[in-house]
Amino acid sequence: MLYIAPPKNRENKFYTHLLMAIRRLSVQEYIDGILAGDRVVLSRAITLVESRLEADRLAANQVLHAILPHTGRAKRIGITGVPGVGKSTFIESFGSYITQQKGLKLAVLAIDPSSQRTKGSIMGDKTRMESLSHDPKAYIRPSPSGDSLGGITRKTRETMLLCEAAGFDIILIETVGVGQSETAVRSMTDFFLLLMLAGAGDNLQGMKRGIMEMADALTITKADGSNVQKALNAKIEYENAIHLFPLPPSGWATPVSTCSSMTQEGIPELWQLTEKYFDFATQKGWLQKQRQEQNKEWLHETIKQTLLDRFYENPTIKQALAVCENAVENGQQDAVSAAYELLNKF
Repeated sequence: MLYIAPPKNRENKFYTHLLMAIRRLSVQEYIDGILAGDRVVLSRAITLVESRLEADRLAANQVLHAILPHTGRAKRIGITGVPGVGKSTFIESFGSYITQQKGLKLAVLAIDPSSQRTKGSIMGDKTRMESLSHDPKAYIRPSPSGDSLGGITRKTRETMLLCEAAGFDIILIETVGVGQSETAVRSMTDFFLLLMLAGAGDNLQGMKRGIMEMADALTITKADGSNVQKALNAKIEYENAIHLFPLPPSGWATPVSTCSSMTQEGIPELWQLTEKYFDFATQKGWLQKQRQEQNKEWLHETIKQTLLDRFYENPTIKQALAVCENAVENGQQDAVSAAYELLNKF
């Protein structure tokens, strides 16, 4: 049996957290810890919410129900970008500027891509955001994308709410990268920032136009050194492209800017732009409407995911699925009829 000798000073926080780490917390302990801003409890609560064990799901639902009245006050910002745009470096620079503002606490939810072969993730965002990870006013939580599309995890919404209840004022959600399915983050954030590179004309063509229409702001990164003029030229190109799109329902015209995460050039202006957007969206009533739509989307996503989980966890389906897979694989049955056969059994 493991024995940990108590310190003379029983108020020692490390000792308290160590004891908590080796035993299961009660639902009330999770709730109290989150509302008190305890980061150890917050991290454990996020792990609880991400768990697929049935007992953990029940506890997670109770925790979420209890903390819900303490959510909704944070500014939710989604950040995505093309490969190589430097999202992590940008977030460290942008995040550090935010935490320098009086009274603001920042949570970063960094989504790491999961291997489709091994199902593993590197989870290296904390090492790439070394300075921000040591900032007492910042909290970084890397999570694997798993089998989820949309650049997020299955439980990004719930994780965001836990961070809000823990007292964080700004929530940054970093997606795994731009693609056709990288727009789910838009349905859970207030402000959607798209990062682009100078000289990425091919990317502009390959991104489809949907992602750009969803962006509330577009920023050309790495605008420093010999790349400054390229970034300014790219800014003009993207401004011309965006002007071809109709105004979004909010009435907000998407601005294009440049910035450098290395020199901090453009970072203060981008934060001011973000605040301007929130003022605009609040005054127009768009922010409230958007939050209502987010809650509705959360409802439908939860229904879809729960049905999917219960389908594949059903013992009858597990047994029949192997038979159907074999029949489809050998050409004895078509995929559509096999799917309907399984759904009828369910």
